[in-house]
Parts: sequence; C-alpha cells; structure tokens
Amino acid sequence: MIPGKENLKSAAESTEKIGSFAFFDFENFIRRIISNWYWFALMAALGYGISWMYSKYYAQRIYASNLSLSISNNTASYFTPNQSINFIWGQNGNQDGIYLKKMLLSRSHNEYLVKQLDLFINYSTKGLIKQTYLDKYDSPVFLEIDKSHPQQVNYAITLIPRGASRYEVVLPNEGETTSLYSYVTEGFTNIRPYSRPANKIISVNEWYVSPNLKFRLVKNPQPTTIELENIILTLSTVNQTVNSLVSTIGVDFDKEINTIMIISKSGYNLNGTVNFLNTSVDELQKKRLIDRNTVDKNTENYLVDNLSKIRKKLDSSAAVLNHLKVSEGLYDIKDRDEKALMRIKDLESKKADLITKINSLNSIKNTLSSQNLDRMISMNAAGIEDGSFSATVSELRALYLKRREMALIYTPNSEPMREINRLINEARGNSNGSIRNYYTTYLNEISKIDRLITGESVDLVTYPEKERRYLDAERGYNMIEATYNSLLSKQNETQIRVATNKSDITVIDPAKNLGQGPIAPDVQKTKYSIIGGLLLLPLLVLGISEALDSRIRNIKELLQATKIPLLGVIGKNSHDNNLTVLEQPRSSVSEAFRGIRANLRFLHKEDGKSKVILLTSSVGGEGKTYISINIASVLGLSGRKTILLGMDLRKPKIFGDFKIDNKYGISNYLTGEVEMDKIINQTKIPNLHVATSGPIPPNPSELLMSDRNIKFIEELKNHYDFIIIDSPPVGLVADPFELMKYADASIYVVRHEYTEKYMLKMITEKYHNHEVQNLGLVYNDFQLKQGYGYGYGYGYGYGYGYGYFDEDKNYQEPTLIRIRNKVRKIFGRT
Repeated sequence: MIPGKENLKSAAESTEKIGSFAFFDFENFIRRIISNWYWFALMAALGYGISWMYSKYYAQRIYASNLSLSISNNTASYFTPNQSINFIWGQNGNQDGIYLKKMLLSRSHNEYLVKQLDLFINYSTKGLIKQTYLDKYDSPVFLEIDKSHPQQVNYAITLIPRGASRYEVVLPNEGETTSLYSYVTEGFTNIRPYSRPANKIISVNEWYVSPNLKFRLVKNPQPTTIELENIILTLSTVNQTVNSLVSTIGVDFDKEINTIMIISKSGYNLNGTVNFLNTSVDELQKKRLIDRNTVDKNTENYLVDNLSKIRKKLDSSAAVLNHLKVSEGLYDIKDRDEKALMRIKDLESKKADLITKINSLNSIKNTLSSQNLDRMISMNAAGIEDGSFSATVSELRALYLKRREMALIYTPNSEPMREINRLINEARGNSNGSIRNYYTTYLNEISKIDRLITGESVDLVTYPEKERRYLDAERGYNMIEATYNSLLSKQNETQIRVATNKSDITVIDPAKNLGQGPIAPDVQKTKYSIIGGLLLLPLLVLGISEALDSRIRNIKELLQATKIPLLGVIGKNSHDNNLTVLEQPRSSVSEAFRGIRANLRFLHKEDGKSKVILLTSSVGGEGKTYISINIASVLGLSGRKTILLGMDLRKPKIFGDFKIDNKYGISNYLTGEVEMDKIINQTKIPNLHVATSGPIPPNPSELLMSDRNIKFIEELKNHYDFIIIDSPPVGLVADPFELMKYADASIYVVRHEYTEKYMLKMITEKYHNHEVQNLGLVYNDFQLKQGYGYGYGYGYGYGYGYGYFDEDKNYQEPTLIRIRNKVRKIFGRT
C-alpha cells in the first residue's frame, strides 16, 4: 500500500463533508410541525366530521348470521359421497360435508331458493341522503309480479304511502327500455317503444300494468313497526341474484368435529340473512331426504312391477293345479314321500329367491349401462349388503356429474375430458366386476340346488303319470308362490326403510336475529383512516417543503456543515431603520451586537494596532449593510475611533440611514475627483465616521482592487482604531475576496430562512483551504418560534419576558410555553 494513502483518503472524505448540508433537516421539520399545529387540528376536526357524515349517511352496514348443523355418517345412498371418491375432488376426510358444501354453493340449490323466496326483488328505503336496504318482512307490503309478463329489471320502483292501504307508484324520469326480462324463460325479449308510464296510486291487491311492468302489492301478514316514508323496489334477473347470493355465503367446518358445519350469510339486512339461512337448510334437508329415499322408491316401484307379473303367474299356476284337482279328482296322493317333497319345496323356494336376486342384478346392471343412475334400485333387492359396490356407484355418479360440468368448458377430445372418460370407464368396470362376482355366486348356488332337487326327485318317477303331473303342477305353484313371498318380504323391508328414513342433516343452532352488530364496514377503522389520511396531508406538505427547502434554518446544522466560528446571532429588526444600536440601545438586538463586538477579539490579535474588519454575504438582502452599521455603532459607542466604509459601490445604502448626502463618496475619491476629507462624514456618535459609496461608477471592480483603494485603507489605519468595510456579496462578484487579503478579520452574514445552503459552499471551501483567514459567521434575522432555541450563548436578539430588554414589555409567552408552565404549576413543579 502507498504510504499516506489512508490520510489522503480521509482528508478527501473530510473535505467532501465540509459545506455539505443534510438533505432533510429532521429537527427543523419537527419544529415546523409544532409551529403549524393548527393545520393538524383543523385536519383532525375535518376528518372527524367527514367520518361522522360517512358513518351516518353513506356507510352501508353489512350484517352476518350463522347456522350450525351436524351431518350423520350412516348414509347408505348411492347419491351421497364416501371415502372412495377422494381422488375426484382432491380432498380427504369429511366427504359428506364436502358434498353438502358444494350443494349449498351450487347454482341449482340457490336458484331454487331465489325463485322460492322471490329473492330477485330487492327492498330498500331512502332518506334525505342515505339509502337503506330492507328485509322483505320489514316492508308493510310485498311485491308480487306476474311472471308471465315481461318485466324491466334494474329499474327503481318507488312506493309512497298514501293512507288506507294505498300507495303511489313513482317510476324514474328516465331509463325505460324495450329489452325486458322474462322470469319464465329467464331471458330477454324486445318490445315496441313506449312512453314513460305515468305515476299511479294503487290499492293493495290491485294490479299495476304498464308496458314494462306488471305487479301487485300484497299486504305483509306480519305487522311491521317501522314507519317508512317510501319503499324502493328493484327487480334483478335470476342469474344476477344467484351470482350475488353465492358470493355472500360461507361454509366452514368445526375444527374439532368435522361433521359439524357452520354456514354463514352476509347481507345488508340481518333479518334477510337469517331467513335465507333457515330456509336454505330446510330445503337442503328435504333434498337430502329425497335423495336418500330415491333408491328405496325405485326399489319399491321395481318390486311392485315384479309382484304384479308374479301374481299373474301365481294365479295361472293355481288355476292349473285346481283344474287337475277337479278334472282328475286328485286331492291327495297315497303313499307320498312327504319328507322328500318338503325338502324339494325348500330347495325350490331357495332357488326362486336366487332367481329373484339375479333379476334384481339384471335391473341394476341395465341401469349402470344406461348411465341413468337416478333409476337405480337398492342392492338389498338383490340380497346384497356391499358398501364397496355402493361406493363404486356413488363414484360413478359423481364422475358423470363432473363430466357434465367439464363439458361446458372443455372440448370432447381435450386431455381433461379424456381423463374423466377414463375414470368413468374404470369405475363402470369395477361396478360390472362386482355384479359378475355376484352372478357367479348365485348361479353356482342355483346349480347346486338343481343337483339336490334332481337327487330328491329320483323317487318321483315311480309315481303314475297322473300323480306325477299333479306333483309337477304343485311344485311349480310352490316355486312361484315362494318367489311371490320373497318379493313381498323385500317390498315390506323397502316400505319400512322409506317410512323410517330421516335426513342426515340435523340443525344444531338455527340462524337467529340476536341484534348482532354489523361486520362491515369497520366504522372505527374508516374513521381513523380518514382522520389519519387528512393528518398526513399537512405532514406530507411540510415534509416535501422541508425536503425541497434549501434555505438555512438551523444554526446547529450551519455550524456542523461549515465549521466556521459563529460570532453571534442577531434577532429580527423591528425598528424602522438600520440604526438599532444607536436608537434602541436597550434592545436585545443591540445586546447581540455588543456580544459580536466582544467575540471579534477572537478573530484578530489584540496588539493595539488598527484593525480592518470586512463584512460580506452570499447575495443581497441578507442584512450585510445592517450588520455593518450596527457593528460600527457599538465599536464607536465603546470609545474606539471607527469608520464605516460603504464599498458596495454597485448598490449604495449607508447614506440613507445616517441621512448623509451621497453626492461625494468612495467612488469619487478612488477616481481622484475629491480628497479624503471630502468623503468622510460625522455621525451622532462622536467616535463613528462614515464614508459612503458615492455615485455608482462604471468600473466598480477595478476601483476596489486599485492601488489607490489599498493606500486609502492603509491611510485610514493611521486615524482609526477600527475600519469596517461593507463590501459587495461574494456570491455575485469577486471583489470581497481581494479585499479580504487586507482585512484583519472577515464577517460572513447568513440570514435565517433566506440564505441558500449551496451559496455557502464556496466560502466554506476557501476558509478550509486557508484562502480566507480569520473568518466568522453572523446569523441574522433569527426568530425563536414557540420558545425553542439552540443555547449557544451568543445572544439571540429576542426578549424572554424578564424585563431586561425594551421589547419585553410587549412580550407574550408562546402558547406551548404557557401550556407547559400551567402543567408544571398543577403538579407543583417550578
């Protein structure tokens, strides 16, 4: 590493920091917030008012009610899901619950409710500002539309009570349309153009008929306690209502018991949500009971049909047997082997039962092949209690429904459709495989029975032909009778199941109006958001203005950035001219100048020689001349012979304050027009003389940097203790830098909230590069706001109310200081 590289780098970083101000002055930002507290108070009050208006007149409250129900797990229907179809829905666990959830959110279920409850009719009322949604039963009358008549939807119908069960129908002034909605076809139809229907007063149960509407008002059977000045009715399409309805329904499961379902419904009216939930679940219970009874009803119909056919066969067989008895006279056969005949009868009865089961299997197989599973009969009719087969049929039914939904989205040859067809074929194969297994079992049993019957029938061949014919007829009758009795038994079982079936849904807690508060909007949150947002406006404005503000406002930051000594802080000049020290000697500003006079000794050596002090600033208007006049005044008043030189030749000022004629001045002397004694003027202070600028010359820079000017200053040293030079601003011309070479001390004037930060960079760099020696700052026009200061001990030019300065007699404590003092007094602090 190169020796000294670190020191060079450190020096470079230090130089870069000097003269650089912070982008954002947080301390000044806080001060500005405090000084502008009234804006925040105003915004807070405005925000509170807006939030109150919003809450009272504009916010639409949304309410919610809940209903909990239990789902039993003993379902044996083909039409309810089970654990074997998890792969279809991609879910595990409570499949009955998942199935019910899908049903509750299904379009078919909610469309039924929309039509059943007339939910496509919306009730509301409007006050001076706010429109409030009503439950149907909050209205004194219901709207009953003629569904066969096309109706205009999304069209406000206003009812105004006129007494004696009469209402005035008021329609909007515009908005009529020829495209009307049919609640029969659930589609739109066009009619001929028509004029706006006139307002009309109708009675309850009287039909209102217009080209775009047909309805009547029906009295609410339940008395209402709400007095409504108007009732606004709006029709919606069935599709619109169903879509908006489904989005307000929520279904969740209990975390501990997953067979308990919690259903919620949100809406603008609490009673409406309660009525909907209770009706929805009531209809769901009925639907589930119908689903559970469907198979048993199909089985019962199947058995009734087969009983009718068997009955005919039984009657025919009985007629043959009776004919033999009558025509042949065979009422009894001697030497019959009753035991063998009973065994044969039992075997043939079992065979008849097996044939009945096979016939039931044939019906089930045909139903599976037809894909019309709604006609499926119970496996009990086939003598089977097989949960896996029921699961397979449920699975197949679910797959058919899924394919029907997917067909609306995908093309027949798409990958999802091919996959669902594969699953259907697989499920159908599994069900047919189960049926084939039962076929095989039953046929094997029938073959075994046939062999036993053949063995038992060996002795019957020994009977005469007449007796054998009778025995055959009797056996045929017994077999048909056994089949008939088997079907009757299964019919009785089926009827018992139908009679005892119950819905697998049990309501635990029905939905109730318990005075629940609204779930939305969050009025408190909205209020705080509005107030907070408005409070952010002045904060944002102050923040942006602080970030964009490049003016000096902070003495501490000024000193940190420039690292130039501070000689003093001058307060705001409230006097009508610049002679503050001379005319207001007991003012705080005058005291601040005395402090600067005392601090000047730190910039030059006390060797008894005459001292030249130069004052400059960045630009005009920063108070350079004002500071020059008053520093010269305090030096003159202290008994030191002092002369004030107005060397800002481009903009003469000093003569006006001292009431001196500016006809002859320094510019005249430097051009050789007059002698020195011609330009030096007396003032009210015996030890203070003033040399004004004189007329504005064409070449001020050349004059100020001329040898004659240097000799002029040197000559003045022989006559005065202090020579105060009011020079031009360094941000505009380079003259002051040349004059600084001949000055014992230089004062740079910075004006509070006026001087730009970037203007100080040049003088700061020259000071730290040792191009300017013995430089000090004077902070001018500083005002303490709300009692906050910096504590540098240089004098602030501002009274504190202690009676020390002249202006203290008019002093008023800032508001925050008064509040602080009162709080201290309350708590006994001094």
